[in-house]
Amino acid sequence: MTVASGWRKSTRSGPNDNCVEVGHIGDMAAVRDTKDRAAGYFTATACQWSAFIAAVKGDRFDA
Repeated sequence: MTVASGWRKSTRSGPNDNCVEVGHIGDMAAVRDTKDRAAGYFTATACQWSAFIAAVKGDRFDA
């Protein structure tokens, strides 16, 4: 079983745990809830992760 590693969260998340953490597993991004790390994580390919980050930076999710 391969284990995700290198977990980190945004420095902008502040002192609370209301955020997600990003790690890596092979050449994929792994994402988990900081409040419930034991619940597991989901993965995204490098292409999917890049598209998501571009959408966030482009304010596509702002209402």
